[in-house]
Amino acid sequence: MSPIVFSLPGQEALAAHLSSALGAEPGALNLRQFPDGETYVRIGSAVWGRTAILVCGLDQPNGKSLPLYLAAATLREHGARRVLLVAPYLAYLRQDKIFQEGEGLTSQHYARWLSSFLDGLVTVDPHLHRIRHLDDIYAIPTRVAAAAPAIAQWLRQHQPNSLLIGPDEESEQWVSRIAREAGCPHLVLTKERLGDRQVALRLPEMEQHREHQPVLIDDIIASAGTMIETVGRLRQAGLPAPTCIGVHPIFAGSAYQDLIHAGAARVLSCNTIVHASNAIDVHNLIAETVAELLLPPPSLKPASASAALPA
Repeated sequence: MSPIVFSLPGQEALAAHLSSALGAEPGALNLRQFPDGETYVRIGSAVWGRTAILVCGLDQPNGKSLPLYLAAATLREHGARRVLLVAPYLAYLRQDKIFQEGEGLTSQHYARWLSSFLDGLVTVDPHLHRIRHLDDIYAIPTRVAAAAPAIAQWLRQHQPNSLLIGPDEESEQWVSRIAREAGCPHLVLTKERLGDRQVALRLPEMEQHREHQPVLIDDIIASAGTMIETVGRLRQAGLPAPTCIGVHPIFAGSAYQDLIHAGAARVLSCNTIVHASNAIDVHNLIAETVAELLLPPPSLKPASASAALPA
């Protein structure tokens, strides 16, 4: 049996793409709220013995996580053999250390909870800092789709004379990969965070790159504080207005407008979160990564079965 794909609200385009790319059936899922705020769930497709794929963006996660759990539990109740989650943006990775007495390691708690009712997870470029791999905190198979190839392709096609600028030393490996694939030079900033919304930046030597178009690139744009300050520094140094690219366009509050008003030439993002800035399509990369998760685990003996994707 082929897999069946269910979209939670806001993920209809990605769910449709996955259904087409994977040869999967689009599933019918009815989610709505009762007047008192409780969630109503109804599965409108046959799922007995099948692999069900739930597509759910986890930006603004507190309002989405419970409906996700209830949908997964209802799929189990009606006989789904496996329940996989495709979350283009994965939440609760910030608190990976106890910074002050009494805090909770919510990254671990959330991972343990999702692992308790899912059989696998696919996401795009999770924001890992002290956690090296998702498998360190998730007890289920995980796969990560990298946005780098899609970003590099966009740069080659639309802005080949780019200078990529990463937000901090930790971004070096990621930014250098994009630069290598795009055929562009790159630099990284030295950053000292002073609080939730304040950072102190140091620009590297830029003189030799004055003929290039600066591109500020980060995995998450939330408050946009780092990018806004960098835009100002670049403009003060007499460099062209930069292009700003983010994988996950959180854009808290007025951050998107603030970044534009700061002097960015344009602000672009990948379509991991639906936003007006979406210009770089990662849906194919997500579909390829989901296909990997659907494959059977490696065997010590040569496989003789068909190469078709199992349900």
